[in-house]
Amino acid sequence: MTADLFGAQDDQPWAEHLSAGTVWHHGLAVKHEVQLMTAIADIERQAGFRHMVTPGGFRMSAAMTNCGQFGWVTDQGGYRYAESDPQTGKVWPDIPECFLTLASAAAAQSGYPGFQPDACLINRYEVGSRMSLHQDKNEQDFSAPIVSVSLGLPVQFQFGGLTRKERPARLTLEHGDVIVWGGPDRLRYHGVGALKSGEHRLLGACRINLTFRKAG
Repeated sequence: MTADLFGAQDDQPWAEHLSAGTVWHHGLAVKHEVQLMTAIADIERQAGFRHMVTPGGFRMSAAMTNCGQFGWVTDQGGYRYAESDPQTGKVWPDIPECFLTLASAAAAQSGYPGFQPDACLINRYEVGSRMSLHQDKNEQDFSAPIVSVSLGLPVQFQFGGLTRKERPARLTLEHGDVIVWGGPDRLRYHGVGALKSGEHRLLGACRINLTFRKAG
């Protein structure tokens, strides 16, 4: 792992290259936090958070919603992208401009210029919520990266290899951190450990994650 030598000691954003295809941008989203939180609240008014159910019938511990042309959904019919919210039948809210600006800038700074996501999955983690190791593989084109933004309480991010057997690295993501992975790392397994109790100055006892993808 290598870190770019700018501003880390002054609480400024700094980048850590985890591997050939992955960059961890520490604190990159902090300066955008007010815009991001305002946009999330607007999305929630249009498409509320809900606990989706896996094809096996298990209720996911993280609450989810979406914005963009496509939204990721799961139910007994399987994992997939849908152009409308199955709860309301309406199209998902548009991806806010502040989301697009942050996602495309983070991707470009990670070596993926021209990233234009058409899907943003928004996960809300309460204390005890987690996400098991999985691959993001419901997209049509794996040439685009994944851009993941963390807001709120810190969490242990599990970043594995290309097979489930490989032991994942455990990274503590803080408020405002952005991780971008693609290229040779695009299909790495990843997950989130159970959120520990705490109180964040903006979000209280929870964490929100924005995951940007090119789904269509």
